[in-house]
Amino acid sequence: MSENRTLAWEWYVEPHVLAEEQKRIFGRSWQYVGHVGMLPEAEGFFPSHVGGVPLVITRDAGSTIRALVNVCRHRGAVVCPEQGTGGILRCPYHAWTYALDGALRGAPRSERESLFDPQLHGLASAPLGRWGPFLFASPTQPKQAFAEWIDPICRRVADALDVDDLVFSHRWEGTYRANWKVCVENFLECYHCRVAHPAFSSVIDTGPDDYELIAEDSGSTQYGPVRRGWSGPFDPMGPITRGQFHVLYPNTAINIMPGHANLSIGPVRPIGSSETHRYLDYFFGPDVPEAWIAEMLQFDDQVGAEDRPLVESVQRGMESGVHDHGTLFLDSERLIAHFRDFVRAGLTGCVER
Repeated sequence: MSENRTLAWEWYVEPHVLAEEQKRIFGRSWQYVGHVGMLPEAEGFFPSHVGGVPLVITRDAGSTIRALVNVCRHRGAVVCPEQGTGGILRCPYHAWTYALDGALRGAPRSERESLFDPQLHGLASAPLGRWGPFLFASPTQPKQAFAEWIDPICRRVADALDVDDLVFSHRWEGTYRANWKVCVENFLECYHCRVAHPAFSSVIDTGPDDYELIAEDSGSTQYGPVRRGWSGPFDPMGPITRGQFHVLYPNTAINIMPGHANLSIGPVRPIGSSETHRYLDYFFGPDVPEAWIAEMLQFDDQVGAEDRPLVESVQRGMESGVHDHGTLFLDSERLIAHFRDFVRAGLTGCVER
């Protein structure tokens, strides 16, 4: 593949490619699953997903947090469809019950089964990592240890704020008719910003000599300084002097706007070869003015609304089949090339190039 080419467009369209991505990329990678504020101080749980695998995140009476595969060992029902409290996970199908460490606690009529061993029927565990209030999991043990994977982004974010000081505000959710890679690639470049995001570009300097792009093993970073003589509906002045926009591969997006302490984080999750679900958990510093938060959120919502028709248009173009590949500008779109190489390495030998 020429280095200035995108992935083959069929990789954004064909269901068999997504099936391999789920196994070979998402099934072996750390992904954001939620934050500790979603759990009570003791004995509670909430469901999440990684790589097509349902998980349940639990905290027991001793405050130990775990990730468990949220699939009943009996017939495969999802055990916990929603957030809850208490020390027992109860499958809604046949009332098998599990402790918050995954151990099977009860299975009606199991005493009548001589071949049944409850010790072999607990919920499977999954790797779990924590960075401040943020929780990450993987269906299987990733090649890279969590601390090693998260460290480069931790250090960059620490230049702007202390994540342990942040307070959860709310979650935004949305679904796009586009492949997950189209959504990630849109996030990875600001070449389109002056065209598609005029308000953003009036606040953030998106020029090629000032908007900084950094590629690292575990992901990528974009730094956007405040534009000299900025104007617009959002006041970016404050302790944070430049925006930070990160992707932790394969699919966790992190945004920090210039101004006061703020951070949003969430996954770009495929739910089909041409459909993607996204959510962002928003956090702010405890003393950030409410008026500033409202102004920043309105600004952020506008940028998101402007991106939706772009990624959905790209998907329609790819599905037309009129070209095999797209072209990349390796100066302005080098983070897409970096992400392309990450995806290609994950899928080597299992799909046509």
